[in-house]
Amino acid sequence: MTATLTKYRHVFLIGLQSNLVYRWNFLIRGFFSLVRLAVVFILWGAIYAGNPEIGGYSVRQTFTYFVALIALQFMVGAFNEDYQIGEEIRNGLINQFLLKPINYYAYRFTVFASARAVSGLLILVPLLVIAPLLRSHLAFPGEAWRLVLCVPALTLAALIQFTLAYCFGLLAFWFLEIQGFVILSYAAETTLSGQIFPLDLLPPSLFHASQYLPFYYMMYFPAGILTGRIGYAAAVHGFALQAAWVVVLAAAAHVIWVNGLRKHTAVGG
Repeated sequence: MTATLTKYRHVFLIGLQSNLVYRWNFLIRGFFSLVRLAVVFILWGAIYAGNPEIGGYSVRQTFTYFVALIALQFMVGAFNEDYQIGEEIRNGLINQFLLKPINYYAYRFTVFASARAVSGLLILVPLLVIAPLLRSHLAFPGEAWRLVLCVPALTLAALIQFTLAYCFGLLAFWFLEIQGFVILSYAAETTLSGQIFPLDLLPPSLFHASQYLPFYYMMYFPAGILTGRIGYAAAVHGFALQAAWVVVLAAAAHVIWVNGLRKHTAVGG
């Protein structure tokens, strides 16, 4: 057990060093996210014009949701994980992992975690820069339990995002090009995880149905807990479904991996 933890600790540290090389890339991406935030303020400001509340939430509460969403994306978003996994399969680089006592899923997740540690910290820089401008437009709830529950919600959200991307990356065992699958996954995730609009603005039947999909638990669920759109009882119930999706996706990833290896021809690497 100790040897295994030491092995992946080294992978994490190497991943940190590698991602710190590209720290300016993450930082610039973070500042460009402020452009998106400006669009959000303009768009939702126009939507709320003459309306004190929409869906039971004020304009300040909605702005708070989108600010939190941008920060959480850098903390748990699976940026290009599917492409990287697909490239390692197509180029034969995955062969080195088949000959060593290392779990490929655990290896890739450790690399993913190191990247999110770097990008998650760097997104705080542009947010701190514009914090004086944002303060009067935000309205975070004051309950301490939200911060406590947000930590496991983010952890499970990261596992769901990574595992889904991992599954799509493994499709490279069967397909030379997985870009179409990745674009389809990205479109579904962007819409159904609440990145375009808060999901609770959907008609009640559609909102209820969305709670049984994994996308709901990628971004909306942790953001909803943090910003007050999800109550305590709903958060506790949501954890059970979020954990269930982690198990389901992990099982699917294992099945795809095992069957993919049967199709794989180890040449190069």
